[in-house]
Parts: sequence; C-alpha cells; structure tokens
Amino acid sequence: MTDTTTLQRPAVAPVSKQATAIKTLTAAFQTDPPVRWMYPDLADYRAHFPAFARAFGGVSIDADTAVLADGGAALWIAPGAEPDEAALAAAVERSIPVARPADVFAVFEAMGQVHPHDPHWYLPMIGVTPDRQGEGIGTALLRPVLARCDADGVPAYLEATTARSRDLYARHGFKQTARIEVAGCPPIYPMLRPPA
Repeated sequence: MTDTTTLQRPAVAPVSKQATAIKTLTAAFQTDPPVRWMYPDLADYRAHFPAFARAFGGVSIDADTAVLADGGAALWIAPGAEPDEAALAAAVERSIPVARPADVFAVFEAMGQVHPHDPHWYLPMIGVTPDRQGEGIGTALLRPVLARCDADGVPAYLEATTARSRDLYARHGFKQTARIEVAGCPPIYPMLRPPA
C-alpha cells in the first residue's frame, strides 16, 4: 500500500520515510505510560526508543505499509508479516537497565499470549506529535488500512496504551479483548476490529 497525497506531503524516499516515521513516533511516545515505564529516564528514552520503534514496527516501512501524515505516523504490519523479534530483543537487552529486561520481556510475553493467530493487520505503533493531537490525524492514519481490511475481509489488531487512544480505536470499531498488567507496567489494552 502506498501513502495517499492527502496523508503525506511531499512524497519522501524510503530512507527519509523511515527517519520521518521514527522521529514522529519518538515525539509522540514521549509521554506514553508503558513506553516511559520501560525508559523512565528521558535521556535514555531519547537515546534508545528509535531503535526499539524500528525493531517493533520497521517491517512496515520496508514493506511500504506505513502510513505517514504531517505530524503523525502509523506502522501497519500486513497479514503474514511480523515485527523483527530478534532485533526487538536485542534493543531491549541493550537499552533497558540490567534489572529490568525480565519485566519487559514478561510484558511482551503477555502481549503475545493474547495476540490473534488468524491473518490480520497489526498496528504496533501509531502516534501523533503532541502539538498536532486533536486534529484528526490519528483517524487519517487509521482509515486507509481499515478500509482495506473491510474490502479484504481481514481484521485489524492493536494494543492501546492510554484511555484516550482506547477511545479513539473504539470509535473505529475496535473492541478491547483483554487488559494486560504485568510486572508493574501501566495497563495495555489489546483491541481487535473485525472487518465491516
């Protein structure tokens, strides 16, 4: 899937698309509760979150399924593709304080236990920079892939990390399937959207 001109201006090359997406997500997730639980020190967050984001959702950029907007980015992973688990584990091991990786891996294990096994579009990361929130950018980042899900008869899946994001996804047809609270991490809300 390619970005539409209404979502991205001007068009960018894949390398700068990745840089734009990671920069946007780094700004957007700066106050995200589970992410900041992982990286409580702001300097550590800024130093290590970009590698974590690339490992968690970068396959979407390589496959051209990421959706970008001015001030927002969504890393959509197509059915059959997966995050780079080896790179994700390496990013966690390199960047999380020595006593914490087991807790972080416990959260990811709990997420994996409720992750759907049937083909689906997965949204591991979506974010809007703080100065652009409330402008409808999140909805614009969801629409193209949700329309494709509906056309193809495929569900979409994500994990909400705040009540505000959970409400946004609910307005687009996502239903909460579980609540993950492990190892002191703030709650994570897995959500599934059947095709319309």
